[in-house]
Formats: sequence, C-alpha cells, structure tokens
Amino acid sequence: MNKRIPLEELKNRMINFIDKMNNNNPSWKFILILSKINLYYFTGTMQDGLLIIKRDSPPIFWVRRSFERAKEESLFENIKSISSLRELESKYKDMDSEILFLETNIVTLSLLKKLNKYLNFKETKSIDYTINSTRSVKSNYELDLLIKSGNIHQKVMEEKIPHMLKEGMSELELASKIFSTMLEEGHHGVARFSMFDTEISLGHIAFGESSLYPTYFNGPGGNFGLSPSMPFLGSRDRKLKKGDLIFIDVGCGYEGYHTDKTMTYVFGKPLPNDVVKIHNKCVDIQNQISQILVPGNTPGNIYKKIMGELDQDFLNNFMGYKNRKVKFLGHGVGLVIDEIPVIAESFREPLVKNMVLAIEPKIGISKIGMVGIENTFIINENSSICITGSNNGLIYID
Repeated sequence: MNKRIPLEELKNRMINFIDKMNNNNPSWKFILILSKINLYYFTGTMQDGLLIIKRDSPPIFWVRRSFERAKEESLFENIKSISSLRELESKYKDMDSEILFLETNIVTLSLLKKLNKYLNFKETKSIDYTINSTRSVKSNYELDLLIKSGNIHQKVMEEKIPHMLKEGMSELELASKIFSTMLEEGHHGVARFSMFDTEISLGHIAFGESSLYPTYFNGPGGNFGLSPSMPFLGSRDRKLKKGDLIFIDVGCGYEGYHTDKTMTYVFGKPLPNDVVKIHNKCVDIQNQISQILVPGNTPGNIYKKIMGELDQDFLNNFMGYKNRKVKFLGHGVGLVIDEIPVIAESFREPLVKNMVLAIEPKIGISKIGMVGIENTFIINENSSICITGSNNGLIYID
C-alpha cells in the first residue's frame, strides 16, 4: 500500500487555497482543477478526473479512471465516479452563465470547448498564480519529503558519482548509471516541470563543451542529448577523456517532491587556475544569496543586488553562454522543479518562511564548459538552510 497524504494536510491545503481565492477574486463561485499535479496536491492521487470547487459547498473530485485506485490512494473526503463529462451538465446547472476559474496554463482550447458544452459558463479566469503561490509555501509534511530528496541528491552526486567516472565512457552511459543509482537510493523516477511541453527525464549530463551546447530548456546550461528528437540525457558519442570538466545538473525527487542540484567534476587533469577562480566566484555568489534568502526580502531585490555587483567581463557569459543567458538566479522547487518564486527582477512579493528555492549561479567558459553550482535551500524564520549538500564542486577524479 502506498503512503497516503494525511487528511489534515489535504484540508489545510484547500483552506489556504480558498483563503487566497477569497483575497484575489472575492466574487468567485466555481473553480475547476484538471492538471495531474494540482489534483495530486489537493486530493493525494493522480487519476483522470476533475476537482470542482463551489463556493459554500464541499469540493468534489469526479474521477473517470480509476475510481477504485483513487479511493485506495486518497483520504480526500468527497470522491465520486463519473463516466464522461456529459454527466456534469445535470449536476452543475447553476454554473450557467457564470465565470469559471481554471488552470489556463494547462487547459487546451479543445478541452475548454468540451467543458463549455456541458457547463455553459460565460467566461474563464485563471487560477494558476493563486494555486502556484499556495504551493510555494510548504507544510512541515512537505518539507520532510524535500529533505529526504535532498539527502538522496547529496549522497548520489557528492559520494556516488565520483566512483562512476571512467575514461572512455559516454555521457549516456554515465546518465544511465546515475539514474539507476538514484532509483536505488529512493528517487521517485522522474523530473517534473510545469513549463509547457517540456520533457526532461533526469537532467543535463555533459562532458566539456557539451554543457555549452544550445538547448530549448530554460536554464543556463546545455548538452547535446541523445538526438534532435531527444535533446536531453547525454550523447552516445561524446566520450570522457582526461582534462574534461564534467557538468551534471539533475533533479531528484521523493514521494513527488523535488530538489535541484548541480555538481561539477574534473577528470584526470586539473583545470587552469583562472577557470577555478571563476567557478569559486559562482560558489561565493550562491553563498551570498543564501545569506539574504530570508523572509521579507524580495526576489527582485536579491537579483538586482547580485547582478549590480558583478563586472561586465563576468556578466558576458554569466547564467548562460554568449546570447543564451537566462534572466534569473534561482527558482522555487516542489511538486515540479520550476515553481515560484523566481529570483528574477520581476518577482517583487516578499519571501516567506517555508519557501524552498534552488540557487544556481553558473557561467560558460569557452573550450571548457559550464562551471558553477546549484543547491536547494529552505527559508527559515531568519535564515536559509541548504538541504542538498555542502561540496563546492570541481571534485577532482584522478
């Protein structure tokens, strides 16, 4: 029997979300939630169905498949079976000509038309930010799972990977060893993202300049991947050789909750001193951010402070390479790896206790690859604590 999310935890999540809806959209009457991640967050199971929340009445999780599994996995109090969306027509006649609040980042146009055929709402409005901001503050239950994920991350990347590295192995061979080891240690087996149409099974595993290769993924690093049809994991053709910088940026997760971490390794021959200095400066930036990653400070202020203190030469390839730089220094993590808040100029709401963020200062260096670091931090009352390890990277492999 799988571990079930406690009923009190599910109730508190719904209460927190409704409180935010009342503040953000005081006149709301109907909410519909369809995405698997948000269904899991509110009900504790990932079935094919929809959660309907009406003002002043208990929420109902209508499940098409599998009702039996939903009842077995979930302690949510109001789960009902439904065979098709058509059945909603008679159950929600009072929705006629009302505003429907739903996940506009998730729902496709064809599904929206189908829903409107039976519910006949007059307008739709987004609940994406309200749900995301609710999820951004973690409960003690969630923090416990994140800490367990961080422990797996640290053990695999700081202790296990150095023993996997062998001259002549391919990026893909290393990726498969990392994935297998992470599963053995308790990883839940996938790295989930909210970014639309984004797939990434593990992360970026790159030797040398592979980590500078262009990628559609919205992050500072890159890699060749398997092929144009599978631009992730690692290349079958790129083999590890002496003098290579090894860049590994992978997600880990436990019971649905992710941490994010990047580690670098040096194989067989030391890197030039100037490259080491640049890497160490990235580590210093991470440590500086962690000291001001506290309740009351805003992501926008953190971003502007850090970026304003860096000289132009350093900024040329900071947070990317050449013209492929990203405009953030870190991001929230949880049920997906790319949550809010984001350490970026446009995020101005103050940080609060129990937010969890990954901080990732990195810089691309020609003919070397991507150096830098990434770790995941929990914000406490007046500080932040790293939960993914303490090694500064550039681990030397003789």
